[in-house]
Amino acid sequence: MLKKYFLFLFFIISTHSFSQGMQLSIYSKISVITYGPGDALYEKFGHTAIRIQDPVLQLDLIYNYGIFDFTEENFYVNFTKGFMKYRLARYSFPPSLRGYNNDERWVKEQVLNLTVEQRNTFFRYLENNAKPENASYFYDPFFNNCSTKPIDIMKDIFGDVIVYKSDYITEENTIRELMNKEIHTNTWGSLGINIALGNRLDKTAQPNEYMYLPDYVFEALENSKIIKDGKEKNLVLKTNTLLDYPEKSINSDTFSPLIIFLILLILGLYISYRDIKRNIRSRWFDTSLALITGLFGVLIVFLWFFTNHSTAPNNFNFLWAFAPNFFLAFILNKKNPPKWISNYVKLLLILLVLIPIVWILGIQLFPYALIPLFILLAIRYWLILRTTKSSE
Repeated sequence: MLKKYFLFLFFIISTHSFSQGMQLSIYSKISVITYGPGDALYEKFGHTAIRIQDPVLQLDLIYNYGIFDFTEENFYVNFTKGFMKYRLARYSFPPSLRGYNNDERWVKEQVLNLTVEQRNTFFRYLENNAKPENASYFYDPFFNNCSTKPIDIMKDIFGDVIVYKSDYITEENTIRELMNKEIHTNTWGSLGINIALGNRLDKTAQPNEYMYLPDYVFEALENSKIIKDGKEKNLVLKTNTLLDYPEKSINSDTFSPLIIFLILLILGLYISYRDIKRNIRSRWFDTSLALITGLFGVLIVFLWFFTNHSTAPNNFNFLWAFAPNFFLAFILNKKNPPKWISNYVKLLLILLVLIPIVWILGIQLFPYALIPLFILLAIRYWLILRTTKSSE
């Protein structure tokens, strides 16, 4: 933790711009740096940054758009609401590379085929962005992040001079499918993200929408062209491997969601079998399920209607995480609940039936680890319906 504070302080100190009159020499280079995935959840997608080198000026700098300040006033409140302020930080490249070496993450460099004039234009753009008053931007993990920035900047600076190719994309994927390739779907991190986000992630991704992932930025640059003297030439002059480590494996959690939900299903089957044999209903179990699904439902409603997260709306996880459950849980705990509760439970069963339809039609994909939970909910709702009818 102290190391992270030190690094952040270093980033802050190093954001003061150079003299406006400084010009890169003919020996300068501008590169896009792609970092392989790390072990932490926020590192699973990898990272992208921009490097500027000039031996004449003795510069070797990295421009990193992936910095956030958790000490900022109301940071966590704003983050929850979807107003995620990230910032550009400029600092020395060699020390940062040593950090990735310690983490055993591969690093690749793509030297861009730019003229001296174009390099200086790029340099001035980044330096202007690095000023404290310009460094912050509103981050979106899928549409405006550290990986989308390099190509967005080049489009802004160079316009049609750079021709971006997309023929390296050989199959159709949704944004969610692309995400799930980077994080094992049977992990708690993946489960949380997939529950929280709606079906905007389930439309087929356009080529530019692949760019939120560093690997695709790398491929896009490798395949793109720059117009020089009226001819298309390779945008990437040279690709260097700065750190050569194997790709970190994508594994499920030891106590994964699927295992936990399977255990819960087995427990629920046992309780349900015992309830049927005794002609009773374990109200505490139904109340617990209602509270949990209702709590997730309240969270989905909050993210959908009361935050600025671009991918939170239209979240069909409400079909099982039904917000009213949270408020009606204690009614289900009554020995003789009101008659209208049977109609409410019928509605819950209908919502569960809609899940495979929504899934098969590709309207929204659900985490497969939740399937045991869906089965358990259907059994318990049927049992509630059965006992309420028998008591009438």
